[in-house]
Amino acid sequence: MPADTSGITPRARALSSAIRSVREKSGISGRELSSRLGVSHGTVSHWETGRRVPTPEDVAGLLGAAGVTGKERQRLLELARHASEPNWLTVGMPGIPQQLAGAVECERSASAIVEWAPMGLPGLLQTADYARSIATSSGMDRQEIERRVTIRMGRREVVTRRSPVHLTALIGEDAIRDRIGNAETMLDQLQHLLEFARRDNIAIQVVRRCTGWHPGVAGPFVLYEFPDSPDVVHFEHYSSGAFVPDEDDVQAYHSAVRVIKKVALDQEETIRFIELIIDEKEQAA
Repeated sequence: MPADTSGITPRARALSSAIRSVREKSGISGRELSSRLGVSHGTVSHWETGRRVPTPEDVAGLLGAAGVTGKERQRLLELARHASEPNWLTVGMPGIPQQLAGAVECERSASAIVEWAPMGLPGLLQTADYARSIATSSGMDRQEIERRVTIRMGRREVVTRRSPVHLTALIGEDAIRDRIGNAETMLDQLQHLLEFARRDNIAIQVVRRCTGWHPGVAGPFVLYEFPDSPDVVHFEHYSSGAFVPDEDDVQAYHSAVRVIKKVALDQEETIRFIELIIDEKEQAA
């Protein structure tokens, strides 16, 4: 019988990622772990892929078998206790790493991603230097900066792998014209956008200034579409974030995407516009 995936929540996806990471770091194979826990190998596999949600008791046993203690144990048990709750709101920096894990798993599992980014470029399209400049400006220490950049570059694999996710990036003109890092960093980033815009699985559309009101004026969002579970909307801000799977809300954002696309430049117009901005920046350098 196939696993029931209709109830997969962003928290459950984050938990599956954490379980997989814990087992791999411990050096225990999936079969050995299943033997220690007295469950089938298929059950452990479903936990790691998010197709089944383990109980807090299951997670406690798994953490004990893997030797996980202290704050990490408490963090994962807390995640397990709320894994089936659909909405997920975090406020404050400590909650962001868990939501990041949820976003990464959403990216890996999605069949399509639509991101509206009015002020900055979507993470999946960022170069290492662009991402590093953002982290540096945020005042992080060098070790944390490089950790963030490594994670960011690893996440980009979902749009370049053999069966890539389809990404639609709706980008505000300010994100194209702004300068993140030095002039060379921004020029390299814009050239990178052009390269990605020519990939079959990536559509990039720029929304020019002064287009009048449209739903994107309310702020950035990411819409994840899944082949085996309901779609989810993710909002991420500086120190807070939220996953919203409510069907009515999700449909409202599907409608918002259609409206934003109508006021945006099409793909070819976008490419020409980015080329124009590159020429302007090169002449100003």
